[in-house]
Amino acid sequence: MRWLARIQITAEAEIARHLIGHSTNTKINVLDTRQRIVLAAMHLFWEKGYGSTSIADILKSADVNSGSLYHFFPGKQDVLVAVLETYRDGIGEMLLNPAWEGVADPIERIFKLLDRYRHSIVDTDCTYGCPIGSLALEIHEPDPIVRERLVENFTRWLDAIEGCLDAASARLPADTNRRELAQFVLTTMEGGVMLARTYRNVGHFDACVRQLRVLFDRLLASPQAKNQ
Repeated sequence: MRWLARIQITAEAEIARHLIGHSTNTKINVLDTRQRIVLAAMHLFWEKGYGSTSIADILKSADVNSGSLYHFFPGKQDVLVAVLETYRDGIGEMLLNPAWEGVADPIERIFKLLDRYRHSIVDTDCTYGCPIGSLALEIHEPDPIVRERLVENFTRWLDAIEGCLDAASARLPADTNRRELAQFVLTTMEGGVMLARTYRNVGHFDACVRQLRVLFDRLLASPQAKNQ
């Protein structure tokens, strides 16, 4: 299906590949119905936004009837919750591990992850938007369960970055607030993606990452770090 080919170019789309197997020739109908609905919604919410995606859009893309969808999901928000849970549960195996394969240095792992987002920007001609960030911006007053799932996604991302910083703690100044630094990495990624998409120029993402690298270089070279 055309949407499946397109979803595979995003960083988080590794989840879709995992669910159907690594062959791009695998037919979408080998998935169970619930998976097909969730994967179709993942792509549509990323491409069109949550508000602009109708139930009819999801049914058409997933090639299912309304009875099948409502068997699993009472409404569109329930589909959204399932999408967010899929992103949340797939972050390690489907996003972090491929980005970090063969990279032992914890600081370099952070920049390898950012590089993965850069590839998604370039591969989509700068139309890529982080699915979680885009949904968080679009849904201004989400119901509690949606906000909780958004928070869980951001928290998993922050935990991963903080884990890298913890592993490199002996190389950083002793007073480094590693959680806040992880948050700064997240805001660098989200802001860089947003600017690259708005300007249609990956150079804006590169500039954000470049300044983040300068910050890390200074932290690693600081006298406090050397004296640990």
